[in-house]
Order: sequence, then structure tokens, then C-alpha cells
Amino acid sequence: MHARPPGGLDLPDGRSGPTVFPMTDATRGGAAPTSLSAALPTSLPAAPRPTLRPSLALLTDKYELTMLQAALADGTAHRHCVFEVFTRRLPAGRRYGVLAGTGRILEALPHFRFDDAELAFLERARVVDDRTLDFLSGYRFTGTIQGYAEGEVFFPGSPLLQVEGTFAEAVLLETLVLSILNYDSAVASAASRMTSAAVDRPCLEMGSRRAHEQAAVAAARAAVIAGFAGTSNLEAGFRYGLETIGTAAHAFTLLHDDEPSAFASQVASLGTGTTLLVDTYDVRRGVENAVAAAGTSLGAVRLDSGDLGSLAVEVRQQLDELGARDTKIVVTSDLDEHAIAGLAAVPVDVYGVGTSLVTGSGAPTCGMVYKLVARADSSGVLQPVAKASMKKESQGGRKVAARRLGPDGRATEEVVVTGPDERVVAWTPQEGTDADGGLRPLHVPLVVDGAVDSRWVGPYGVQNAVEHHRMARSELPRGARRLSAGEPAIPTVEIRLD
Repeated sequence: MHARPPGGLDLPDGRSGPTVFPMTDATRGGAAPTSLSAALPTSLPAAPRPTLRPSLALLTDKYELTMLQAALADGTAHRHCVFEVFTRRLPAGRRYGVLAGTGRILEALPHFRFDDAELAFLERARVVDDRTLDFLSGYRFTGTIQGYAEGEVFFPGSPLLQVEGTFAEAVLLETLVLSILNYDSAVASAASRMTSAAVDRPCLEMGSRRAHEQAAVAAARAAVIAGFAGTSNLEAGFRYGLETIGTAAHAFTLLHDDEPSAFASQVASLGTGTTLLVDTYDVRRGVENAVAAAGTSLGAVRLDSGDLGSLAVEVRQQLDELGARDTKIVVTSDLDEHAIAGLAAVPVDVYGVGTSLVTGSGAPTCGMVYKLVARADSSGVLQPVAKASMKKESQGGRKVAARRLGPDGRATEEVVVTGPDERVVAWTPQEGTDADGGLRPLHVPLVVDGAVDSRWVGPYGVQNAVEHHRMARSELPRGARRLSAGEPAIPTVEIRLD
């Protein structure tokens, strides 16, 4: 039994609370206390155990609530507003982005509620006043959201999402919307480059251990939207119906007395179609042991270290010589889109990607912003508003967007329509009627008067996004998938309605 530290607090379950040494004149300057008597311990209650709360309302920044308090006080909180999500630029070298996370926003909306625990915290911490707390206690988003379909490609200035409602309703969603879209879209944008580089060879998501546990689930979902064939993350498989993959790591081989017994055990448990990791010791001997354990019907071997290109050539030749001509070669180990492209000419069958994928392959955020672009004036008329800050400007007014297609069905322009609000709302592109191929509308309804469109949520929403991305990427002009630095794949043009 461990002795309780001096000053520790005995808790009902037998744990002891923390011992905290207060700052003294001796320690304030950085010197360590010379004795316990120089810095007497102070007992504090242990921190409460982490709990999972159904509310997501505190996944936000404080200034959203303080703005709300001021707006409630001056009477502007209930003005009708339109907020818009867009990015001013793509990451360096990128030719297009991929929108992901829309379905997760819609799934989060019903849980964006201020329950008793959240309200008690806000009151205790004096974040907002009583009037604001009373408003928050009944908060429900009853506005309208429209935007690009999840899986759509985007460019600088694309009006990706529009949130419409009162200022009080819409402003509170800013941080939640951006935190989801910026991360998920960064992963999806990287994943799309990887699956483009892989061409017809499958990519598998294996990055859970390189991300926050919930970010790992979001990353798996975003990767599949952009073309990945499966994920190692079981929670993502459970939530979104994704294909899950995985067999064994080096630890399983090291657990056994030798490699043959490890392989024999895995085959006995998982069948001959399993994937055996052959580079724990010597690769050539590993391949021999793998085929000896599973026979020529072995599903795959995995290479996780070394010069993957040359190893894949040698292993393919060895497998063929052993009669395992249908055994596939899976490569892992710090792959990104450039490494995948570099392996295009070697006999690799499957790529497993981890760290680079879940960190956006060098671009961990898309730089998306959530800006007020229109609000009702004191007479109730919707007026465009915009920032003029240097390098952070925005364009006022509601916008709609469409993609112009050429005669070959390839995209030629991103078209953004602006002008008087009533005209923008009424504008509808006529698909296939233009001489050059027509305009494909980009905005779809996501939330109408607070009701979420179920086409975009859950496993069904993911499959819709997968199909949409496949279609949208196929429309891009030739050269759009190049990994070299370049301008956006298509220009963005503005049509102003008078």
C-alpha cells in the first residue's frame, strides 16, 4: 500500500488528492524550496473525473457568448443575418481543396444545447450575465444552412457554407463549424492527392495513433470520403459503416519464439488470406516463412521499413518464384502523396498511410473563416456587410455558386454570383443549356428551419460524399491532380446581378 503524500487529501474511493506547493518568495524567482518547511503543502480537492457530456455547446470560444450578451443588451441579437464560410487561399502547391465535415456539423447541431451543467459553469465562471444565461437555456438553432455538398472540390473564395438566422442563433456556431470543417477538409484534401497519386491502387487509413482520439475518427471518415478504401479505426467503422482493416504489428512477431511460429499462429487464427508483416527481422527470410505458413494462397505481405521501392521489386520476384503470384504487397512507413507517386512504377498493390494523412500532409488546416456577409438594418432590410482589413477582406452579400463545364464535361470556371439579395436568392443556373456545356449548381440544402436534411448524416451521408467527390474530382481539368506547385485548377469568376 502506497503512503499518502504529505498534505494529500483522502478521497472516498481510497485515492489521494494532489499536493500543491504554493509560490513563495524563495520559489517565485525559480529557486527550488530548500525544505518542506519552506513551502508548506496545501491540500486541494482532486479534479473531478472526466465525464462524457451529451452537450457540445462549450466547444466554442468565449467571445461568441460575450458578443451575444452585448447584442442582447443593445437589441441587435435578433437581427436577421447571413454568415458565410470560405477560404481566401489554398495551401501552397495545392490546386484544389476537398470539403469534408459537413455531415459531422449536422450531426452535432442537435447536441449544441446548453444543459444544466454548462449553464452552471457559465454562471460560476461569470462568463455571461443572467439575461444571456436565460437565452442560452432555451437555445436551439432554427435557422437555415446551405452549402457545397460534402466531398465537393473548392477553390479560393468558394462560398462553402451559408448559415442564416438571427445573429444570436448563428454567431454561436462559428467555432464549432470552423473546427470541424478546417480539420476534416484538410485531411480530405490530403487524402484526395494521395488517392490521385495511387491511381487504381487502394489506400488504407492507419493514422489513429498519430492524432487525438476523436480527431482520429474524423480523419478516418474524411479519408474515406476522398477515396480511401478503409481504416484501422474501429470507432470510425462503428459510427459510419466504414470498412475496417488490420492484422498484426511487429509486437506479435516479437511475442513468439521465432517468426515461423508467429506466422503459423496468425494464419491459424485469421486464415491464409491474412497479411503477414515480413520485415521484423530479415525480409527475404520473412517472405519464405510467410509462404511456408500460409502457402501460395497467402493474401498479402506488408513492408514497413527500408527502401520500399527496391524491396517491393525484390519481394514480388521472390513471391512469384515461390508460386505466390496472387499474393499482394502492402507498403506502409511514413507515406505521403509524393512517396506514393514515387512508387507508381514498382509492384506495390496497397498503400497504408498514417501520420501524413491525419496531419493534412503539411497543411493541417484549410484557413477557412466564418464571416458575417449580410444583416438586417434597423428597418429590417437585409444589407451586405464586409471587412476591409488588409489581407483579411471579405465580400459582402449572399452568394450562390456554380461550376461551368466545357463541352467535354470538364470544369472551366468556378462561378460566384453576387448582387441584390432577392435576385441572388432567385438565381438558378440552367444545367446543360449553355453552348459551352452548362453550369452545375453547387449549393444544396443542409438545414431548413432547424430541420437537418438526413441525406448528409451517418453512414448514408458518408457514402453520398464518397460518390460526390468521385464525380467532382473527375470533372477537374487534366493537370489538376499534379502534385507540383501551381495555380488553382480553375479560375473563380464573379457574375454580378444588377
